[in-house]
Amino acid sequence: MQFTIPAKTIVSARLQNGWFGADYNMNIYKGCCHGCIYCDSRSDCYGVENFDTVRHKENALEVIEADLRRKRQTGMILTGSMSDPYNPFEQELRLSRGALSLIERYGFGVAVHTKSPLITRDIDLLQAIARHAPICVSMTITTADDALCRKIEQNIAPSGERFAALSKLSAAGISCGVLLMPLLPFINDTPANILAIVRGAHASGAKWIHCFMGLTLRANQRTHYYAKLDERFSGVKKRYIQTYGEAYSCPVPNQKELWNLFTAECRRLGLLYRMADIKEFIWSRYRERRLF
Repeated sequence: MQFTIPAKTIVSARLQNGWFGADYNMNIYKGCCHGCIYCDSRSDCYGVENFDTVRHKENALEVIEADLRRKRQTGMILTGSMSDPYNPFEQELRLSRGALSLIERYGFGVAVHTKSPLITRDIDLLQAIARHAPICVSMTITTADDALCRKIEQNIAPSGERFAALSKLSAAGISCGVLLMPLLPFINDTPANILAIVRGAHASGAKWIHCFMGLTLRANQRTHYYAKLDERFSGVKKRYIQTYGEAYSCPVPNQKELWNLFTAECRRLGLLYRMADIKEFIWSRYRERRLF
């Protein structure tokens, strides 16, 4: 069964200092069924009831087209900040594909955050947008170990398939990179995991890798996360309580050492990791050619 929700607008008002230089935000879907144990979007402050149930916005493509027509300035539209635009229902509904077609038609750029290889279906539209506007695809990969991936991101393609999707995107000339976030204390915050992801990103043709060394836990999300830790990682919840108490921000204990390791390997392989540098890489080619 498909669930819908009403929406008067989908492409947001103009952002200030958006990730990857994005000017607008767009979420076609609400909720997520990926089953990631750490997702901050589950938090009460975002007001997403029944978070694990995916709903799409009614008349989404008509609403998006009206939004784009009203914009006085073109810009880059970020999608995937709250709900993955390539959830399993997208295979049939094709709303994200339809939105990309509208973005191309109206001269906007796009930044896509996803965990799904389904995005490779839309390489033709991504290439069309890239001819005239900034574009980037970021694939979230938190562990290089597919077995661990299934424990922390239960209902989505394993990391190996995501690296393969990056290779397809890169081979097609799409600017792409990795979101290495979150690093979960006592779970995936190991030197071996970090090095494997950086090297996997490089081998897949990624141009950048952006990392957050820790996770955030708000009240209700903490309850959910701790319940999953009890199910899948014996004894780890106790370490969280002892280390972080009720803190919102939970940085990995050996953050400095891991950050130095991460950045050194990125520099060795020529991967960008500072957001300012990533933005410059994405946007410079269009400014130089005066296309955007």
